[in-house]
Amino acid sequence: PAIVEKEQPDIILFSSMVTASLAGLTRNKIRVPMVTINHGHDVKLEVSIYQKYLPKVFEALDGVISVSSATRDECIKRGMHPDKGIALPNGFNLEDFDIDSSKDEARQQLERLFGLDLQTKKLLITVGRQVKRKGHAWFIDKVFPLIKEDVIYLAIGDGPEHEALKELKQSMPQAESIILAGRQPDKVLSLAYAGADLFIMPNVPVQGDMEGFGIVLLEANLAQTPAIASDLEGIKDVIENGKNGYKIADNNEVEFAERIDTTLKNELESLSISAKEFVLENFTWNKVADRYISYLSSVNGAN
Repeated sequence: PAIVEKEQPDIILFSSMVTASLAGLTRNKIRVPMVTINHGHDVKLEVSIYQKYLPKVFEALDGVISVSSATRDECIKRGMHPDKGIALPNGFNLEDFDIDSSKDEARQQLERLFGLDLQTKKLLITVGRQVKRKGHAWFIDKVFPLIKEDVIYLAIGDGPEHEALKELKQSMPQAESIILAGRQPDKVLSLAYAGADLFIMPNVPVQGDMEGFGIVLLEANLAQTPAIASDLEGIKDVIENGKNGYKIADNNEVEFAERIDTTLKNELESLSISAKEFVLENFTWNKVADRYISYLSSVNGAN
């Protein structure tokens, strides 16, 4: 309250539901409108005292920006009035993404880095923290054996499931075609995005956790790499079928594998071009920022 009194802001914007908890404690001391952005896990966080407190936070806030429709739905389940919240996507700056290699150049460097042979094989990549909801284990165990095209699967990232994934890989007949690369520097990520044929996001539903948005998918799209992903949570707002990839019903390994094969055979070139165009049209900050400003202005004008 003392800072608000000194700075006289037009609006207070919290970066997550966790920091927005302050709204519930200070509402009767602050007259300035308070808004939060929330991302998914910060809404579903399975801490009982936190979940009991969330309705009070939503009541204290003047506006709620959720990064996806699925995240907004979770807010409504926890007591947010539907009129108080809006779903707006994350945005990003193009200059933050250093993708300066052609697909052929990137593939050659990936071959050297990871000892791969990509001359006759297609490259599937996943980038992300290796936790259960990301679906790495399901993809390796259930989907990968069903793919008919000659592919290599490169998973970049680490996390609590990394060691278990390594054990699972060793049990697979296709172990040599599965690369668990662990955490990698940004330069290698850029090469992977540019050199891949498809980005794979095989999420599975997990109680108390969710995919709020999926920015890595859009990073891949920027490098002209379309995505095949589970039709879950925040991913629903990021993929438009036939534009930047395809959404597949979660836990449907047959359809997931078939879509990978069909896309690699028939649509890869056209979908790669449209994927980048789709992201540039919908998710760069110069497209998204005006929507944030318009919403914040409407909240401020209503108070």
